[in-house]
Amino acid sequence: SVDCSFSRGVCDWKQDADDDFDWNPADRDRGDGYYMAVPAFVGHKNDMGRLKLLLTNLKPKSSYCLIFSYRLAGERVGKLRVFLANKKTAPVWEQNKGKDERWRTGKIEIFQGAETTNSVTFESERGKGKTGEIGVDNVTLISGLCAED
Repeated sequence: SVDCSFSRGVCDWKQDADDDFDWNPADRDRGDGYYMAVPAFVGHKNDMGRLKLLLTNLKPKSSYCLIFSYRLAGERVGKLRVFLANKKTAPVWEQNKGKDERWRTGKIEIFQGAETTNSVTFESERGKGKTGEIGVDNVTLISGLCAED
């Protein structure tokens, strides 16, 4: 498995230059490193911020499981979507409101066909709310299919 977490991960993360705002590091409550977040007050309604994970050396014709922690905290904070580079049009994962403000786990299966996925994009869309944040942490890429919970 490959550790793509932000504090000590080995992966290549890039801010999208063509979006409306950047994701920023935020300190974890436990004080052990940081996660990436978009505070609710950044930008205007429907503005987008994209954080791209560049994937190199993924073997063709194999499958991977991308596991990550996410949190949507705050009233009408917005949406978090995940896009795979070879399927640009529709998100492969989307969440728009947490039942509470706890961290949850997201999983996405990446199938490498002849055309390989070379990046995963985490996109935050600003909502109407003024408080809270959208956060992503503990991103890990594991070889093989995602296990059922």
